[in-house]
Amino acid sequence: MKALLGWLDQRTGYRSLVKEALFESVPGGARWRYVWGSTLTFAIVMQFITGIILWMFYSPSSQTAWESVYYIQEEVPGGWLLRGIHHWTAQVMTVLLLLHLLQVVIDGAYRAPRELNFWFGMGLLGITLAMSLTGYLLPWDQKGYWATKVATNLTGGVPFIGDYLQRVVVGGVDYGHHTLTRFFALHAGVLPFLLIALIAAHVYLFRRHGITVKMPKKGPDAYFWPDQVLKDAVACLAVLATVLVFVFWQHGAHLSAPANPAEQFSAARPDWYFMFLFQLLKYFPGDQEILGIAAPIWGSVIVPGALFAAFMALPFVGALKWRVPVFKCRLGDFCSVVFLILCIIGFIFLTSVAFYHDRYDPEHAPHFLAAVEQAERDAARVKTLVAENDGIPPEGALALLRNDPHTQGPRLFKANCASCHTYGGENGMGELVEDPTAADLKGFASREWLTEFLSPEHIATAKYWGNTKFVNPDEGERVSKMVNFVLDDVSEFGDVEKRLLEELIIGLSAEAKLPAQAEADAEAADIVAQLPELLGEDGLACTDCHHFQGEGRRPDLTGYGSREWTIDFIKDPSHKRFYGDRNDRMPSYGPMGEKPAKLSDRDIELIVDWLRAVPLPTPSGH
Repeated sequence: MKALLGWLDQRTGYRSLVKEALFESVPGGARWRYVWGSTLTFAIVMQFITGIILWMFYSPSSQTAWESVYYIQEEVPGGWLLRGIHHWTAQVMTVLLLLHLLQVVIDGAYRAPRELNFWFGMGLLGITLAMSLTGYLLPWDQKGYWATKVATNLTGGVPFIGDYLQRVVVGGVDYGHHTLTRFFALHAGVLPFLLIALIAAHVYLFRRHGITVKMPKKGPDAYFWPDQVLKDAVACLAVLATVLVFVFWQHGAHLSAPANPAEQFSAARPDWYFMFLFQLLKYFPGDQEILGIAAPIWGSVIVPGALFAAFMALPFVGALKWRVPVFKCRLGDFCSVVFLILCIIGFIFLTSVAFYHDRYDPEHAPHFLAAVEQAERDAARVKTLVAENDGIPPEGALALLRNDPHTQGPRLFKANCASCHTYGGENGMGELVEDPTAADLKGFASREWLTEFLSPEHIATAKYWGNTKFVNPDEGERVSKMVNFVLDDVSEFGDVEKRLLEELIIGLSAEAKLPAQAEADAEAADIVAQLPELLGEDGLACTDCHHFQGEGRRPDLTGYGSREWTIDFIKDPSHKRFYGDRNDRMPSYGPMGEKPAKLSDRDIELIVDWLRAVPLPTPSGH
C-alpha cells in the first residue's frame, strides 16, 4: 500500500496538495466564524451529487417533465429523499451565502487586495439564485410554472432590450416546451459550469491572500488541521441535519398539479428568497410614472440595480480609513456593515409583509388561500387519479385532471353557474357567495336536498327559491304553484300526508340514481316501486302539475335529477319538458337554433358529474 501511495504521489503530487490544504496557518487559531465557506462547499457538493442522480430519471419536456418528477417522488426507492435533499439544500445555500457575506464584511475581508474575490463571491450569490430560479420550473407543476412566469415577466421591463431579452429567456412569445428546455440547459449545464469556474477563482484568490482575521487576534496561530477541520465538519453535519429535518417534515419536496397554461394559478408566488422583490413591486404600480419612467421599471430594474451596484462598491467604501471611536473600527467597515444590516432588515421586512398580506389581509387573503387550497386539492387528486388509472396515460397527467369532474366541475361551475347558484354557500372554488339569486345545488336531488326543498321552513329561503321569481316576482305576489303547495298545503299536513311525503322524497330521489345513495335506494326498493302511486291521485297528486312516465303535465319528473335529465336541463331549461316559458333567468347552455352552445357537451357532463358526486375532503396540508 505504501508503495502504491508513493507511486501515486510521484505522478500526481497529491501529498503536497493535502499538506498545503490541511496545514495552512489559521490566524488566531480555529474559530466557528470561519465555517461558512466549508458549509457552502459541502452544500454545493451535495447539490451536484443529488442533481446528477436526479438527472438520470428526469425527462425535460412539457409532456414528460412532471411525470418524471412524479416517478422520482412516488416510485423510485428513496426518490423522495433524494429530491428533498436537493430542494432543501438549495434553500439552505441562500442562507449560508448571506451569512458568509456578512462574515466577510465584518472581518474586512472585502477590502483591497481582496476586492476581486469579494466580487467573485457576489457572482456566486447571483448564480446560486439563478440556479434556484431555473430549478423552480423544472418540475413543470402549476406552482413552479406560474411563479416562473411572474418572475421572468420582470425581464420585459428592462429598457430597450426587455422584449427581446424575455423572448430569449422564454424561448419564444409564450411559455412552453422551449422555456423548459432552456431553463434545464441553464440549470444543469451553463450555471454549474459558471459556478465551478467562480468557485475555482474564488478559492485561488482566497489561498493567495490567506484568511483575513479580525484584529486583535484572540489566540495564537494554528494549523487548519485538526481543530478547524473539526469545527467545519460539525458545521457541515449541522447543515445536513437541518436539511434532513425539512426533508422528513415535508416528505421530500412539494409537487403540485401538472402545469396547465390554460388555467392561471392566482396564488402564484416566487420562492421565499424572491418574495421581497415581489412585495417591492407592489409599491410601484404599473399605471404611474416616476421622473418620466414607468414605475414598474423602478421596482424591477432601477432599485435592485442600484442596490447591486452599492454592494459591488463596498470594497471602495471599505477603503475609508478614518476611525469610528465609539465602535473602535474603520469608518469604511462601519458604513459597510450598517448598509448590509439595513439591507437584511429590508429583506426580512418586505418578505414578512408579503407573507402576511397573502395570509391575513382581509381583502386579499381569502382569494389567495382559496387558490392555495384548490391547488392542494388538485395535487392530491392527481395522485388519486394516477392510482385509479394504473399509471399515467401517454397523453400525460394533465389529461387526467382535464377529464376529471372533481377537478374541472367546480371551475366550470364558478365560471358559468356561480353568478346565480351556490354550492354549499360557495362558488365551487371555496369562495363564499353573499347574495345568491338561485338555489344552492350541493346535494341536488338527494334525499336531504329534497327534504329541505319541500319544507315550508326552507323553500322560500335564499338557499332554494327565496331569490327567484317563483317566490319574489316583480308584481310582489307568489306565482309558483309549487311554492304555494309547500307553504300552504305541506305546512298543514297530518301524520298520514307527512309519511306519504317522506316516501315520495325517497322514491323521487331514487330517480336521480346518485352513486352515494345507491345502497340506500336498493334498501328502499319497495317504496321506490310505489313512486307512480305516490305522485298520482292515490298519493299527493303531484301529476296534477308534473309529468311522470307518460302522465300529467310538465315539468317532467321522469328520471328527475339523473345524469341524462340534468344534462338536458342545463342544455335547455326553457324546453317544454322542463320550465317552458316559466323559466326564471336560467340560460340555455346547449346550442339554440343558429346560436352555438355556450358550453360543450363535455363541459356540461363534467359539471353534472361533479354535482352528482360525493364532495372530496379538503386537504389540511401538503
